Amino acid sequence: MEVRGPVIWMFLMCCIFGHLIVSHKNDLVEAKSFSKSEDLEIEKRLQTINKPAVKNIKTIDGEIYGCVDFFKQPAFDHPSMKNHTYHYKMRLIWKEMGERETNNTAFGYLWENGVGCPIGTVPMQRVTKDDLLRLDSFGDNHKPCGSWNTTTYDPNNVVHYNQHRFAVARTKNIGRRFNGATMELCITAPKVKPTQFSASRLHIQMGRDFLQAGLTVNPVLYKDKQPRTFVYTDSNGNSCYNTNCNVGIVLIRHDIALGMSLVPVSTRGDWPKYYTKIGLVKERKNGNWWLQMGGNYEPVNIGFWPGHRFQQSYGNYVEWGGEVYRASLPSPQMGYGYFPIQDKNYDAYIQHISIRDRYYNIDRNVDYLEDYSDDNRGYQVIDTRDPIHRAGHIIFYGGPGNI
Repeated sequence: MEVRGPVIWMFLMCCIFGHLIVSHKNDLVEAKSFSKSEDLEIEKRLQTINKPAVKNIKTIDGEIYGCVDFFKQPAFDHPSMKNHTYHYKMRLIWKEMGERETNNTAFGYLWENGVGCPIGTVPMQRVTKDDLLRLDSFGDNHKPCGSWNTTTYDPNNVVHYNQHRFAVARTKNIGRRFNGATMELCITAPKVKPTQFSASRLHIQMGRDFLQAGLTVNPVLYKDKQPRTFVYTDSNGNSCYNTNCNVGIVLIRHDIALGMSLVPVSTRGDWPKYYTKIGLVKERKNGNWWLQMGGNYEPVNIGFWPGHRFQQSYGNYVEWGGEVYRASLPSPQMGYGYFPIQDKNYDAYIQHISIRDRYYNIDRNVDYLEDYSDDNRGYQVIDTRDPIHRAGHIIFYGGPGNI
């Protein structure tokens, strides 16, 4: 096999400096050196994320997760969590919600040991220095957002708006307040380049803050091209994937982790279809926002965000569907990589959606939705109803990209 000169040079430079950064222009890997202060800052961040583990366990795919004491999660480093009164309340939440639910090993099949972590700990993925550098190299452009975040033109962030594309069903701007939303999501594996991502997700906008939960194929975040679970927090100008910083989610379960690959994956034109249920639901009692997940059973509480983390206590908008990011052209696939034809056998879809309204009533009709795609040349969405199978709204979405 012929090895070209630039490749040899790149390899030598990587060996010298020890850090890999993804080039956004050509999807290759290039090296970058860092000052001593920058290295110290990176090490500090790694210590914040990679808390000491009681033990390490493996998924059925062989991936290693650390079992971290519940109260040593990065979320507990947030200034708001230092209050002793609130810390006591957290212990009550753990006792009432965590222990009761984590005794149910619903997700034990995901782990090599058939159980997961010990009770009282939560599984957390280990993050390396190169993981952080890879994410940092993209800055804000690579971060998820909602279709409303790009509807208003911002001359200071033109690149960000040009690099994200959406095909979603979303609530209309009619002044409603929302306390949660749910969905049933078909699992697909769209093709992406190393510097891109393609996500199928639920998004709740809360003023300038928002939460996202769903599946993403994101090589920058996960170093592979498998569909993996993710949550994304944007709170008071700070943002976070999964549990990777102190504004992130507080996990309560010992038997499921964020960032796990979901298999099997649905195949276009073949049955059966594989799906997962996801919800972002506010608790009326204390204002915490809960992440719910499940497969062929009722969703269970996975973790939560303290309500006081957000500038606003309710959601203004909700959207369901696909988002892609294109650092390089052409843009990636969404869903199966085909435009929807309103056929669940051939389309990526979301069904059984619901809203929790301002009075905490569950609304499955959601009669105030609109379709939104910001570039029909690459991605399209069709929101329809299924009165026969009682699936409620069925949101068909997807596209080849190439724009």
